[in-house]
Amino acid sequence: MPESAAAPRSRPSHEAITLPPRLDLGLLVVAIAAVSTSAPLIAVTAAPALAIAFWRNAMATTVLLPLAAVRRRAELSTLDGRGWRMSVWAGALLAGHFATWVPSVTLTSVASATALVATQPVWAAVIAHRQGRRIARGVWVGIALAVAGAVLLTGADLRLSGRALLGDLLALVGGALAAAYVTAGGSVRARVSTTTYTTICYGSCALLLLATCLVAGVPLTGYAGGTWLKLAALTGGAQLLGHSLVNVVLRSTSPTVISLAILFEMPGAALLAAVWLGQYPSPWAFPGLALLLLGVAVVIRTGAGAGAALPVE
Repeated sequence: MPESAAAPRSRPSHEAITLPPRLDLGLLVVAIAAVSTSAPLIAVTAAPALAIAFWRNAMATTVLLPLAAVRRRAELSTLDGRGWRMSVWAGALLAGHFATWVPSVTLTSVASATALVATQPVWAAVIAHRQGRRIARGVWVGIALAVAGAVLLTGADLRLSGRALLGDLLALVGGALAAAYVTAGGSVRARVSTTTYTTICYGSCALLLLATCLVAGVPLTGYAGGTWLKLAALTGGAQLLGHSLVNVVLRSTSPTVISLAILFEMPGAALLAAVWLGQYPSPWAFPGLALLLLGVAVVIRTGAGAGAALPVE
């Protein structure tokens, strides 16, 4: 796993909407490809949704903890209170994301849940704005185009039943929590290595999800061997490779840009679902993908054109 303990840096007054360095851009592409396997694997894993969320974080922590104990013992022992608090807080936000979005899929349509959780880059930009970052109007326009493209791509079919509305609300909250998780991680990754941060973050997330499963009476064992293999694949791909590489790229790239890039998980997941599960996208998927690409292009072009300050217009 790529390792970085970035030097401390002060928080800029602007949101840097630029492409990451070439190495980190490559890592982000790999991360999106890995995360794209998440939804198809969850769909074929015969275990409760919250149990899947718990095990992927628990298994990842089991892998990372020995590495952190050996390679990052000094950093763990000298990590200050703020580093611990922000890492645990990021884990709590990640647990909240899993605990809201995953159940939303059972209450509303998969298409609606996926489209609403795709509002993550909007929430990331709102958080950045609330933190005093200056974001150009063109960036907001590009984000709106990209999210609209994601909605078309998923074929969202928002319905008016009470059960579906609850699922839609949970998915929307899940998108906001995902943005907050990435933002919190960005503040930690400015000065803490990937291994240390992800060990604390995933461990905290696993403990909170474990408590949730125990309170809700969700069974955590008794699965077939094939289910455990799928859980291991989900952990190795979407969690250790996907989420962890996203956390690596946070050393150089803003949470808004990363949240926007993660939208490309959708076409990746749709392609895998078509190949693995025979679930083919709707005709709206292609114009949706084009709109998504246009939105991302507008964001990057606006960021480059606005320069370092990206003033509010």
